[in-house]
Amino acid sequence: MTDRPIRVLVAGLGNMGRSHALAYHENPGFEIVGLVNRSVVELPPQLASYTIHPSYERALAELKPDLVSINTYSDSHADYAIAAMEAGADVFVEKPLATSVADAERVVAAAVKHGRKLVIGYILRHHPSWMRLIEEARKLGGPYVFRMNLNQQSSGPTWETHKSLMKTTSPIVDCGVHYLDVMLQITDARPVQVRGMGVRLSGEIADDMYNYGHLQVLFDDDSVGWYEAGWGPMISETAFFVKDVISPAGCVSIVMDQNAKSDDIDSHTKTSTIKLHSAATGPDGRFARADTLLDMAGEPGHQELCDREQAFVLKAIREDMDLGRHMRDAVRSLSVCLAADESVRTGRPVDLTI
Repeated sequence: MTDRPIRVLVAGLGNMGRSHALAYHENPGFEIVGLVNRSVVELPPQLASYTIHPSYERALAELKPDLVSINTYSDSHADYAIAAMEAGADVFVEKPLATSVADAERVVAAAVKHGRKLVIGYILRHHPSWMRLIEEARKLGGPYVFRMNLNQQSSGPTWETHKSLMKTTSPIVDCGVHYLDVMLQITDARPVQVRGMGVRLSGEIADDMYNYGHLQVLFDDDSVGWYEAGWGPMISETAFFVKDVISPAGCVSIVMDQNAKSDDIDSHTKTSTIKLHSAATGPDGRFARADTLLDMAGEPGHQELCDREQAFVLKAIREDMDLGRHMRDAVRSLSVCLAADESVRTGRPVDLTI
């Protein structure tokens, strides 16, 4: 394949869209041919020279990009991705892939049909500390207990963003797909049932939406998982970030910086320290060895992670990588979270067939 820059159209200029656009701007493997946003927004100086197009469909037809980066609200992901692939472009799409399993499967089917690359924005897959967490957890062996959450005490512009997101997607779906993906990378077992509970804690969101929820997922090897997510000015910052994996052999955990704040986007990925604990005991019944602390100093921040993620997109296209497992995992993690959302709304557990 030629080494000419990949011409990319960036759709959506919220927090993630701007960060991905910066990644394309700084990487010589890409050339931004245009930005898409329904309104004119303030951009970092590096992006100020690019034209903002109000119409995605017109920009796609006129600019004929090699790659489309989709960072819009979730309800447009599927249709935008399919339109791009039908126009001959590869696609990067922010998570969640779609707002229904049927739409997610439709996007994957389009990628296969048109022979296009489809990369979904599971940014933790490109984080060295999270990769180490998964590696150490797999060494322990199952069955596992997964204890994970990401609560965000939001106000001002961040709360406005959360309210906009909740017009289409609940917190346990929007953020949960990341952590279900982590669970699925650790265990090779199949998720078989999910249960969800949620509550609406604000009159500023729609009656049929909830801003706090949690799910419990059961796997066919007896592993169990828990995930909790809440958004809003009323959410507690006590234990807002828990990432803990337990097995018969011990546990591996992320120990957060005690000064971290839940509305700091870097705190959503930075691990500070990984703690390894062995359950092994000696003849006296006491622990045979002390816990091990892995210092994660120097790990990438949010923008560096976006840079790494888009470098992976470039590699996938240049090297014609097989993304079949990547796409299947995205559909599977989304399926679990959407089933949990269904459980919240019906009050009943949902059996999974994925």
